[in-house]
Amino acid sequence: MPRSASHILLILACAAGAGASQADQARTPPPAGGAQETALSPESAALERERYVKEVMQGIAGREQEPAGSVFKNVQVFKGMPAGRMLRIMEMGFGRSLGVSCTHCHVAGEWEKEDKPAKQIAREMWAMAQTITSEYLSKIKNLHSERPTVNCTTCHRGQVKPALELGQPGN
Repeated sequence: MPRSASHILLILACAAGAGASQADQARTPPPAGGAQETALSPESAALERERYVKEVMQGIAGREQEPAGSVFKNVQVFKGMPAGRMLRIMEMGFGRSLGVSCTHCHVAGEWEKEDKPAKQIAREMWAMAQTITSEYLSKIKNLHSERPTVNCTTCHRGQVKPALELGQPGN
């Protein structure tokens, strides 16, 4: 079913899941009005992300350089960013960082909906990462980086649940 640009929002897509492991997600009750979501393998998530992004890019063809806030509905972060760039950030920066597809945070084809808590979690985690980067990292002396940055990958490393402990030495 074709999707129009007016029904597309990919804001912080696929970014959150704070504290929810794939096993936890499998036990989560089905979303309102929808079927039970199942965890995808990283390979399946990547293929699905690629398919959705391609579909959305086709839907906004010719408008990729316009501000995301004027191309998509319900954009709350990245409003002024070019729409095409925002989609690439969603795909690589968020989806890949957590190893999930767009449907982790979004309802496919109804991207603007607020039905999934992961979407709001992603927004808040983005704000947290920006605060850490701008207010804290910049004040740490002797860092060996001109522009130290915290992002989704810093903690998630391709997993929905951020690393909360280290493995045993030698593993």
